[in-house]
Amino acid sequence: MTEAKTAPSDQPGGPRQRIWEIDFLRGVAIILVVGYHLLFDLGEFVGINRFLGWSTNLSSTAWIIAQHFFAGLFVLLSGTSCTLTRSNVRRGLRLLAVSFAVTVVTFFFDSTSAIYFGILQCLAVSMLLYGAAFEKAGAVTCAAWGTFVLGLTAVLPLLKRALAVRTGWLLPFGLPSPSFSSFDYFPLIPWLGVFLIGASLGKSAYASKRSLLPWRLPPTFVNWAGRHSLVIYIAHQPIIMGVLYAFHLSR
Repeated sequence: MTEAKTAPSDQPGGPRQRIWEIDFLRGVAIILVVGYHLLFDLGEFVGINRFLGWSTNLSSTAWIIAQHFFAGLFVLLSGTSCTLTRSNVRRGLRLLAVSFAVTVVTFFFDSTSAIYFGILQCLAVSMLLYGAAFEKAGAVTCAAWGTFVLGLTAVLPLLKRALAVRTGWLLPFGLPSPSFSSFDYFPLIPWLGVFLIGASLGKSAYASKRSLLPWRLPPTFVNWAGRHSLVIYIAHQPIIMGVLYAFHLSR
């Protein structure tokens, strides 16, 4: 959800060019997220079993794998983009404020499944941690810490049993209480690990802050979506629900 720009052009004062493949991949990820949420809303709130040939039952193994793929791609690219921009702490604070607003809105929509530590809060905290502790670290350090955080995922079931978690204070670390439910939940373990591996990629493969490819695709809707992924993510659910509500009223 962060911008990815290259280093300044060769001419003094020249414009900064975007790294188009990062925009493109982020655009693919956000389009997949919107499609996934559309299917969920149609199944959950309208009762439609299939839409355009796609099942709205998203509890299958295939859908769970797909969800983790495009969510992981989104988080990975966000980590990469953090190495290409400045003021990660400031941007993290802004995103954190937006994420709290999303929590408030979803609480009033359905207090039993309000979004607590969804992907926006996860990315915001990851940006803040990156800006405070990893911005000056090398690619190997980021990769090592990312791998360590991912490895902690295997320990979570043991911690849940050992700690007998009954509070929500450990929610950000992947240790929710038994009664916890949410439409969107992305704990730091393992997603901070994915973010830091993305940062390692940015510090190594994109150390020059330039595209890795010698050619550029013409402007596409996918790239546009990648450049405006945060706005799309925030706006798409209210738009979908508004359309479904209007359609319901018109029937």
